[in-house]
Amino acid sequence: MGTINVAANLHHVRGRIAAAERGANRPPGSVQLLAVSKTKPATLIRDAWAGGQRAFGENYAQEAELKARELADLGIEWHFIGPIQSNKTRSLANAMDWVHSVDRYKIARRLSEQRDPSLPPLNICLQVKLSDEASKSGATPQQLEALAGQLAALPNLCLRGLMTIPAASTDQVKQREVFARLRALFDGLKKGHPTLDTLSMGMSGDLEAAVAEGATLVRVGTDIFGPR
Repeated sequence: MGTINVAANLHHVRGRIAAAERGANRPPGSVQLLAVSKTKPATLIRDAWAGGQRAFGENYAQEAELKARELADLGIEWHFIGPIQSNKTRSLANAMDWVHSVDRYKIARRLSEQRDPSLPPLNICLQVKLSDEASKSGATPQQLEALAGQLAALPNLCLRGLMTIPAASTDQVKQREVFARLRALFDGLKKGHPTLDTLSMGMSGDLEAAVAEGATLVRVGTDIFGPR
């Protein structure tokens, strides 16, 4: 594997996001970049930090906790975006600032119970399953209202938004259809949950479609850190 120029890659991705914002007539800076650093060494995360990146996403609980400790000097905003096992909630509850992949009440309750009350509330996105892929996690659209209501009653969490991982497609029309569905669910849920301000959708291959449909945060790994 050749040397990865993280700073140049970041510059390129930010340029794509800015162009997508302009194309969708959205204000500059309305879309946050989450650098997905799963399986990548701490040295590359430090390179990205030096390039101005502050928010990083991890998919594996043990790796996320280790990196949060190793890079504690940087003050990174850590986001967990992977599937959550019940026995991994304790480490996530206190090492992370955000968890995007909550899809059932049991996980939310454990995160709330295990979050140190001296810390700010843990920011939560509910993961929504909008495809039929067996490998994808997420609550169904029909479960969202009840789940959001349950989560709102938990003391150490703050419900911030929705997240989805759509089926892979290079067809921008199909990409936009999925993201439009999540946006509609978000708009409906927001009426009863005013803390909602985050639509976590879009990755390296479909961020333009996501921005066009209202994403406030895109999750990019490969185009910043290279293939896994």
